[in-house]
Amino acid sequence: MYRQTKQRTRTLTVAAVAVLLPLAAACGSEHADDAGSDAVGAGGPRITGVRWSIDSVTVDGTTHRAPAAAHVRIDEGGETAGSTGCNSFSARADVDGSGGRVRLSDAMFTEKACAKTPAGFEKSLGRALTTGSLTTRNEGERLVLTTADGDTVRLSRAEDASLYGTRWTVDAPGRKGDKGSAHLTFDRDAKTVSGRLPCNRVEAGATVSDGRITLGAPSTTRMMCEGSLMDAEKRLLGLFDGAVTYRIDQETLTLTSEDGATVRAVADR
Repeated sequence: MYRQTKQRTRTLTVAAVAVLLPLAAACGSEHADDAGSDAVGAGGPRITGVRWSIDSVTVDGTTHRAPAAAHVRIDEGGETAGSTGCNSFSARADVDGSGGRVRLSDAMFTEKACAKTPAGFEKSLGRALTTGSLTTRNEGERLVLTTADGDTVRLSRAEDASLYGTRWTVDAPGRKGDKGSAHLTFDRDAKTVSGRLPCNRVEAGATVSDGRITLGAPSTTRMMCEGSLMDAEKRLLGLFDGAVTYRIDQETLTLTSEDGATVRAVADR
């Protein structure tokens, strides 16, 4: 049912190939602001807002280890994206009211052959996750999905991205594709932050201590862009030449200025 084709990538609907897609069901629906909380509805594990590493799949008593890059994430609205370590996918996953079961719908994925993907992993993963509703069980920072036949998929909460060296893509108003894209990168050794605002490039000093970042006066290029981009740039520049608090939750960086203004960015990795 599942077929790989060398040197070829194509997008398939769930109606065409339903083997790999339910990987997205490895995550259900609930927001994970608190890493230590297990509650979804009435006692289920937190699933959405979490980048889950796929550790392994066990089918008919045989365990297949997942590639290191295999992961999945479901946003609060149920939109799902991830990778098997070879193929990428997107889908929608729904969780029942108790948080104890998850189900996939409207899934799509790419199909290509990758030499480093363990033999049989994707096929076994597809088999484990195409049997309908899956039960969920949390074990600390781990999540176990179980089919009605007892096959399992094991996931673990991925580590938080590092503040330093990560390219943080900023959620800036006015962005249209790459136009207006803003990103920042913090350098531990140089004690600087540099990157791009919605219009201009920027660099400034950046000293980190006790959950706060003291940003120096920004040095920028002098380009002029359309009004919406310049408005967004002015908002971001308001973070500089002062102190901001910061918080990292997996792949999301939140910066909050002393006057309460908040800017969020996502790790590009």
